[in-house]
Amino acid sequence: MDLANLNAFVAIAETGGFSDAGERLHLTQPAVSKRIAALEQQLGLRLFDRIGREVSLTEAGRALLPRAYQILGVIDDTRRALTNLNGAIGGRLTLATSHHIGLHRLPPILRRFTREYPEVALDIRFLDSEAAYDEILHGRVELAIITLAPQTAAPIKAVPVWNDPLDFVAAPEHALANQKEVSLADVARHPAVFPGGNTFTRLIVHGLFDAQGLTPNIAMSTNYLETIKMLVSIGLAWSVLPRTLLDDQVRRLPLPGIQLERRLGYILHTERTHSNAAQAFMGLLDEVEGK
Repeated sequence: MDLANLNAFVAIAETGGFSDAGERLHLTQPAVSKRIAALEQQLGLRLFDRIGREVSLTEAGRALLPRAYQILGVIDDTRRALTNLNGAIGGRLTLATSHHIGLHRLPPILRRFTREYPEVALDIRFLDSEAAYDEILHGRVELAIITLAPQTAAPIKAVPVWNDPLDFVAAPEHALANQKEVSLADVARHPAVFPGGNTFTRLIVHGLFDAQGLTPNIAMSTNYLETIKMLVSIGLAWSVLPRTLLDDQVRRLPLPGIQLERRLGYILHTERTHSNAAQAFMGLLDEVEGK
């Protein structure tokens, strides 16, 4: 089975179209179509249904996809294992990280890594933490530095690096910010802006409200913490933000007895071989732990 054809199949399955797959693979759409036609001819099965501009996997395509991931993963693992034998730290290292961590936690580590290992070409992909889990599972990135899920199951391993305290915040002129003390019930009555419903941060905050039988009044949602901070700072809503983002534009709400935090760190696939470059990067992250 030709690996180039298999890569084209996976790219179409993930992007949902031949044109988008071509952009990912730096190929023309006819070249992608030719690869799929060759793969379908080799297998004697149709892999995609094409109705107008819509492309969907057939039953055969759905059966092939997990096996394609497995085949390509084994090839990548083999390539990395053989490359690792020479002990050199070079080549391409593909990382995923969230925008917040990329802006506020990673710069000193990236600066040190690029200084100590100039032969490594970094490919950094900015993704929501939840999406990064899929990237690791499918072998599209070696490491993801993200907000860790409350629970992580094999074959994913999570390694905490930073504690990230979370604070309830509002604009200085907001009614909640001008009280000496507020309760969670008080907060729940006012409009809030939260990250999306599938984010780990939102799950942490919802757990706090659920424990007290409360439901926050979520008026808006966005996954960009800097955007949430802006919406809070102009008085549209309250929210929960990492303490690293607090300044005079937002005010910490006085909620006695309530302490929230999330864990930031990295995840990896335990059944895959990791390049020397990835191991070197993990070494730098491990040095940060506990600081």
